[in-house]
Amino acid sequence: MPGPVKELESLLGLLKRDVAAVLEKALEGLDITPEEAELLFETTGLDYHAMVMTADELRRRTVGDVATYVVNRNINFTNVCIKRCGFCAFSRDHRQEEGYFLPVEEIIRRTKEAVDYGATEVCLQAGLPPQMEGDLYIRLCEAIKKEVPDVHIHGFSPEEVLYGSIRSKCTIREYLQGLKDAGVGSLPGTSAEILDQELRDQISPGRITVDQWVDVITTAHEIGIPTTSTVMFGHVETNAHLTRHIALLRDIQKNSGGITEFVPLSFVHTEAPMFIKGLVDDVRTGPTGMDVVKVHAIARIMLNNWIPNIQASWVKEGSRLSQLLLVSGVNDLGGTLINESISTAAGAQHGQLMRPSEFRHMIRQAGRVPAERYTTYKIKRLFNDSDEELDPLDLVGDDAEEVFGSYHRLVKLDTYRFVHPRKAAEAEASARQTAAAAGMAADDE
Repeated sequence: MPGPVKELESLLGLLKRDVAAVLEKALEGLDITPEEAELLFETTGLDYHAMVMTADELRRRTVGDVATYVVNRNINFTNVCIKRCGFCAFSRDHRQEEGYFLPVEEIIRRTKEAVDYGATEVCLQAGLPPQMEGDLYIRLCEAIKKEVPDVHIHGFSPEEVLYGSIRSKCTIREYLQGLKDAGVGSLPGTSAEILDQELRDQISPGRITVDQWVDVITTAHEIGIPTTSTVMFGHVETNAHLTRHIALLRDIQKNSGGITEFVPLSFVHTEAPMFIKGLVDDVRTGPTGMDVVKVHAIARIMLNNWIPNIQASWVKEGSRLSQLLLVSGVNDLGGTLINESISTAAGAQHGQLMRPSEFRHMIRQAGRVPAERYTTYKIKRLFNDSDEELDPLDLVGDDAEEVFGSYHRLVKLDTYRFVHPRKAAEAEASARQTAAAAGMAADDE
């Protein structure tokens, strides 16, 4: 029996009885209940360390010592949104001067550039622009696939799918089928926040409901589109909210098997409206370091039998804490991103790009074996040696924002300034009237 397991077994005898019982149950390969998981959230000292060791042992048994990342690019093609979510600092009302909307040609250009730098995936997510043409997302996918057929499109949150179906006047199933036919390879399981309706009504009134979110995710699985899954924590939620959220994802996975990974996302309070404007009472300033470790470790313990991949978000946690999470149940560090915008807009300070060599360095320092993966977690390259060649992205220096652009620059550009469809129609009608008037004046002469 491996040394760490012997150490863990000897440690269990020193723990509080109820905590030891929960950890022993998990190590026996059984699912723990949400109530049992709540006990783990209360751990400190030796109990806490044993819980983290248990998560790491379950990770080792399930996925081994390989830790993965994907080379990808975020393309947040518009920040204009009809919603008013209290936690979101990315979106801009259409009346605000920082609203932008990238044209199809620019989205394709960014996709091609990403592939040239080694990306296998583009992640498409954005705000919900007013009066959006219902088939916009489908047309974007078709255009990308026509020009870059081999790229994986990881696109459109359940909120966007719902909005697209409403604007298209079709069912969620029909819209998802349209996305799949157009080239979508997987859906991000974002817009989940906390899957508790009462809490959602508090932090994001008008947001997609729990039932609608579950409907989009399960329907996607039914027609063969895999999804990720997420949780946002560190705001006003309780431990009970978190454990019930994770248990709901586990139940979905038991029925469908379509979830590829679970990604805890720390709340970034700096620019969040519900914090800076006092829209919601008792909002915390994000999770503590202990909170972050606990959420990832407990997620591993609760989901290990069903969702094998637990991802740390370097955008939210930074490289140092993400590295520690590799010994707390995590086996994936996410993507290079290239143009991270949403967390950056909220005030996250960890940059918009993580280079592949940085991922590999972090993973090796944690005593693990680095590997580049595809979106579906199929391994593309396993790095057993430390002397591998640098990737194209590794050659991008500290001027990444000069090379790829940045969110803060994008919102200042007039080039992609969003124009409300109603105003565009009014401007077009005015131009026609002016031209007609000019024509009549010329005839009179």
